[in-house]
Amino acid sequence: MKKVSLIIASAMIVFATSCKDNKKESEEEVDTTMTEEASMEEETEMNASESEITLSSLEGSPAYETSTLKLNSPNEDNVASGAPIKFSFEVNDYELGVPTEGSENMELANSAKGQHIHFIVDNDPYSAHYEPTFEKELEDGNHVLVAFLSRSYHESVKNAESFVVKKIAVGETEDDELGNVDLTQPHLIYSRPKGIYSGEGAKTIMLDFFLLNTDLAEDGNKVRATINGKEFMITTWEPKLINGLPMGENTIKLELLDANGELIDSPFNPVERTVTLEE
Repeated sequence: MKKVSLIIASAMIVFATSCKDNKKESEEEVDTTMTEEASMEEETEMNASESEITLSSLEGSPAYETSTLKLNSPNEDNVASGAPIKFSFEVNDYELGVPTEGSENMELANSAKGQHIHFIVDNDPYSAHYEPTFEKELEDGNHVLVAFLSRSYHESVKNAESFVVKKIAVGETEDDELGNVDLTQPHLIYSRPKGIYSGEGAKTIMLDFFLLNTDLAEDGNKVRATINGKEFMITTWEPKLINGLPMGENTIKLELLDANGELIDSPFNPVERTVTLEE
């Protein structure tokens, strides 16, 4: 009987040990599976949060090399306050209010009203004007006006005569940065993207800006574009296409840099905007 009891006891110990080992192996397998699943979830979340934003050149736009924009009024540098200011432009070799040739193939946000003037005060978001004469209200103080011709899909016309730059003092003014700004020095003026993009117009977004008194080069002045934290160095003055932006709010920051990578002194530099993409 003792021998039988010993055999049974030994068998029970072996069985218990085996069960314990199997449980341990099973737990290890579960832990490994859970670790792999967690890793995959983290990788998926990382890929989703770091959507691939790309920047490429926009090609195929009509050049409009001989198109011109001239400001006829106001002629004076100081205007009275308290009333809207009448702005009158002269446009040559360029038709306002018509679609830009080839705009239907650009797959970009396009104005149904056609070609227009981008009217920018103090590097704030532009207003679009489809007639050469209009009125605007400006607050008292010093202002810098930049206006340029725009294609119907909002790409600026970039030639030596396609824009106007002017200082305007409204009413009582003080000695400030805008009043003292040197408009013969390099400046960057933000244009696009702007506002809210939805549907098909949210798939590809155009980045465009206007340069004053400078060009861009690998070994010269350049523009650093930071889009949702991702940096791009732009060394040619041309519109760019942004792809890969997520739905919702997106931030675009532009900095005009010198050949050494230092920020060029300007009241308009740097500039940052938020745009929204919707389904």
